[in-house]
Amino acid sequence: MNADRPAKLADVALHAGVSAATVSRCLNSPDRVSPGTRARVLDAVAALGYAPNTAARALAARRSGMIGAVIPTMENAIFARGLQAFQEELDARGYTLLVASSSYREALEAEQIRTLAARGTDGLLLIGHHRDPAVTEVLAARGIPALVAWAHDPGPGRLPAIGFDNAAAMARLARAVLDEGHRRIGVISADTVGNDRARDRLAGIRRMLAAAGAPLAPEMCIETIYGVAEGGVAFDALMNHADPPTAVMCGNDVLAVGAMRAARLRGLSVPRDVSITGFDDIDLATVADPPLTTVHVPHREMGRRAAGLLVDMVGARTIDGPSVELEATVVLRGTLGPVPG
Repeated sequence: MNADRPAKLADVALHAGVSAATVSRCLNSPDRVSPGTRARVLDAVAALGYAPNTAARALAARRSGMIGAVIPTMENAIFARGLQAFQEELDARGYTLLVASSSYREALEAEQIRTLAARGTDGLLLIGHHRDPAVTEVLAARGIPALVAWAHDPGPGRLPAIGFDNAAAMARLARAVLDEGHRRIGVISADTVGNDRARDRLAGIRRMLAAAGAPLAPEMCIETIYGVAEGGVAFDALMNHADPPTAVMCGNDVLAVGAMRAARLRGLSVPRDVSITGFDDIDLATVADPPLTTVHVPHREMGRRAAGLLVDMVGARTIDGPSVELEATVVLRGTLGPVPG
């Protein structure tokens, strides 16, 4: 063998005294090769420094071994736990994860999806159902499987999804707030434009409050971007009303912790003076003082199962897959109490 060029499969076969087909079987299906032959082949691989041409293998199989994920943000922990579990399961199945962040910008998400598709990703994980149908039509035309997570809203033309019903989960939390006697309820929501998760959570609150005869007043709902500081600013705006809310429901835990901080700065005790709730049950919810009443999202289960479903779709070469609804449960902690007085 010429020492100036990388070792080839034929070189390994010659060194081990077997055929090239046997080397290929040993590397790809080792259980089909006797232990003695396998040992000789692996010794030859080590001696020659042979590295399989994975790029050529991927080209032959018409697969890249890469899965893409486009998430709305990397700036807080809302998606971190689920994405970590997604990556771990992909790694166990032999896939590499490529991640892009759209900053909640619909046009940027569409560009990132098209770029990942053009670069040969075998499948895509997307967050929520809201996007231009033309984007998913591109994926369908290329035969690239796509799976939605963090939402479950099956319907005609929807991509397969693994997630939970955001509206129903938030409605259950609103029921718990109402059960404590609250009727003047404020809401701090993420921007609902282009964000179906935020839109559904707000719809769940509206539906439950209306059914209880305590409809959400327009001045009691503020939409803002996700952030601790933004949650505090929105809380102050709600509490500055002449008739402030006795409970404030927040679209996620980050906003809720911001509201709790603002309450302390105003000299208010939570929940004695005002109750505050969140959504997601990230680690921040358990270390807050007092611990935050919220909705638990099964982040790790969702990420792990999303990876399995997407890899199965890739293996079956189909863009059609099952939709799976997971349970998001209300977690009652220390920030929800009865109406003051």
